[in-house]
Amino acid sequence: MLSTRLIAPADNAYAYPLLVKRLLMSGSRYEKTREIVYRDQVRYSYATFIERVARLANVLTAAGVKAGDTVAVMDWDSHRYLECMFAIPMLGAVLHTINIRLSSEQILYTMNHAEDRFVLVNAEFAGLYQGIAAQLTTVEKTLLLTDTPEQSVELPNLVGEYESLLAAASPRYEFADFDENSVATTFYTTGTTGNPKGVYFTHRQLVLHTLSMATTMGSLDSIRLMGSDDVYMPITPMFHVHAWGVPYVATMLGVKQVYPGRYEPDMLCRLIREEKVTFSHCVPTILQMVLNAPTAQGHDFGGLKMIIGGSALNRSLYEVAKSRGIQLTAAYGMSETCPLISCGFLNEELRAGSEDERTTYRIKAGIPVPLVEAAIMDDHGNFHPADGESQGELVLRAPWLTQGYFREPEKGEELWQGGWMHTGDVATLDSMGFIDIRDRIKDVIKTGGEWLSSLELEDLISRHAAVREVAVVGVPDPQWGERPFALLVLRDGAELDAKALKEHLKPFVEQGLINKWAIPSQIAIVTEVPKTSVGKLDKKRIRGDIAQWQASGSAFLSTV
Repeated sequence: MLSTRLIAPADNAYAYPLLVKRLLMSGSRYEKTREIVYRDQVRYSYATFIERVARLANVLTAAGVKAGDTVAVMDWDSHRYLECMFAIPMLGAVLHTINIRLSSEQILYTMNHAEDRFVLVNAEFAGLYQGIAAQLTTVEKTLLLTDTPEQSVELPNLVGEYESLLAAASPRYEFADFDENSVATTFYTTGTTGNPKGVYFTHRQLVLHTLSMATTMGSLDSIRLMGSDDVYMPITPMFHVHAWGVPYVATMLGVKQVYPGRYEPDMLCRLIREEKVTFSHCVPTILQMVLNAPTAQGHDFGGLKMIIGGSALNRSLYEVAKSRGIQLTAAYGMSETCPLISCGFLNEELRAGSEDERTTYRIKAGIPVPLVEAAIMDDHGNFHPADGESQGELVLRAPWLTQGYFREPEKGEELWQGGWMHTGDVATLDSMGFIDIRDRIKDVIKTGGEWLSSLELEDLISRHAAVREVAVVGVPDPQWGERPFALLVLRDGAELDAKALKEHLKPFVEQGLINKWAIPSQIAIVTEVPKTSVGKLDKKRIRGDIAQWQASGSAFLSTV
């Protein structure tokens, strides 16, 4: 063990805890008059925002919220949600961001499992909440959230309506210091098997994540995603990993923030245009939804920078967005990682290369951000070299990774086996530090005696001019073990069959990018690819649908 020198601090030295309240108080010193905007309905300054956070803290305290209580929120992306992201943790309570896109049974499970005591409910979800209220085991009181304060909605144990309560509360609150390792937030992963799992993050973790993300987005010259003069709007739900943590960064920097409420493509495009949004983030499927919106046609998005995460960024989408004026940057993370782990970066060597080479690296998962350690591990716990070829499971260390799963210690032990957090993703690391995600371990396809990446095949298929969206999964095959099956959404007026797709993929076989077994012998043309509640491809459901189609001899299957 190393021998280190410890020096006792002065008796009256202030032990500065890393708390969420530090992020709130930093932003207002830069731009007090900058705005927080909600759709086309609400706008106010940072000075008012700080007052509203204090008012909310007073309302919650009067309702009985104490340090250690769990307070849940059911809302669309809004200024109210942003206020909750600060006020609730700053009281020492735990913010539970409920995934309102889960089934009612799963929402009920998460609320009981998290032991929610107070719930803030948007009027749009009143019916859903009323349907599960009798089965909630720990909830004591509710608050109503509505865009129209005069709207009357009945909720069990209702304290009152949000805006009316805030208007009557004091605009000042003395937020106490407490242990920075206190849990600040919790939410539940959207796994495709079993019940959702609860992850949690402390104040210290959120502050360190915010500082690293701010450095990554604002200081790395080949990225430059968000600085203090940018205008920020999330298109990642605030219930999903704190909208990837960016609202904390934006608030710390005093950035103008725009919250779109329910994701309606035309409203998103309108807000981007009218509020002059310059930075956002989302998953690929949401970006495609925005680009295909009627109000987006003919619109120049020039100046808009976006992080794409949640699913692999393929070259086709990158090029389409670029042609519309949008600069995309791929990033990687997951619910358990708070989430930022890596982000696209081009060093001097890559910037001096061709445009094609720069694109190749921009769509990779990127280089680990400051304070993150990444490694590639085999099934026996041995590390692979960073040679860009050796594949294994991506494992991580960082100061903001969840330390386990709430009330499921055995799953937490599995997550952290060997002192590294196991991602479940197959990846490589190269000599420059780039992470290249090849697939989820459970989605890798074994065919013809070789491993095939569904993500790589999706990228190559997406380059066909007729393809708007693609998902590839492995399906059982008596001869080859598995064969890839492609689910395709075509562009308007386009046609494509399995034979034509085979011809499209042959050159990639000849180039050695994929083997001949990677060419799907069967495809399905659909109008929509199944997604999870956060917009990712739902490959478990896709496999089930394909099995049903094959069993029934569905007419829309195309076979070579």
